[in-house]
Amino acid sequence: MASGILVIDKPAGWTSMDVCAKLRGVFHERRVGHSGTLDPMATGVLPVFIGRATRAVEFAEKSDKEYIAGLKLGVVTNTQDTSGEVLEQRPVQVTREQLEAVLAQFRGDIMQIPPMYSAIKINGKKLYELARKGREVERPARPVTIKALELMEQQGGDLYTIKVRCTKGTYIRTLCHDIGAALGCGGCMASLRRTMAAGFTLEDAVSLEQIRTEADPASLLLPVDCLFASRPVLVLKSAEAEKKIRNGMTAVLPELPSGEYRVYSQNKIFLALCQAKGGKLTTIKSFFEV
Repeated sequence: MASGILVIDKPAGWTSMDVCAKLRGVFHERRVGHSGTLDPMATGVLPVFIGRATRAVEFAEKSDKEYIAGLKLGVVTNTQDTSGEVLEQRPVQVTREQLEAVLAQFRGDIMQIPPMYSAIKINGKKLYELARKGREVERPARPVTIKALELMEQQGGDLYTIKVRCTKGTYIRTLCHDIGAALGCGGCMASLRRTMAAGFTLEDAVSLEQIRTEADPASLLLPVDCLFASRPVLVLKSAEAEKKIRNGMTAVLPELPSGEYRVYSQNKIFLALCQAKGGKLTTIKSFFEV
């Protein structure tokens, strides 16, 4: 039974759920989930969790993400990207220095109003469903953190490339829209490529074509414990401690310093992500096959 993480380089035109559906068929496994939706026009890093590894999705979703985006100035659309209906077009008289100066306003902790074309629910209705009916509702601004925002290059005319590192829940197309608004000429997102998510980069990613042509697709799976590589390893020395962790009980390990651990059995099978406190080890989430 397949279990592990597959980092997909998502092609344009596919939804994140399309990718999951494809992989359900490849691995004959209904338990398939992804961490962090990419819009259909976007490409890049999409970590997909298969089998028992789906238990780790919640940990991956909380992580920072990194993107390279096309910022198109002078154009405002209803979707905040170039796939939408153009609402306004304005002349652009912006220097690189002026753009650099405005970017400074968007670094650090900012408030962002989610776009109408998003899957966020308000009063039980998904925003994009309302948007498609031509309705706009008030959306509360949400706090996000832009940890890095860099102007990479001017691709010609009013099109620039920016690199963004941000926290969960940040909308890059809204960032592009807001940068355009701050410059007074309007703006939208022209392209988006995610270069990092959940600690995985494009170097870890495989294409759907590679999966299709691979004789044994399971050989491409990464073990789920690689998601917790920043936590120290704890190999349980006794059968008694292992039995307690397998049964969801507390193992008493008086000498163990407090903190989170990747916990393994005596024969090096990854069992769980655990928390040690006051010499007691408890399970945060178990990952061994039951």
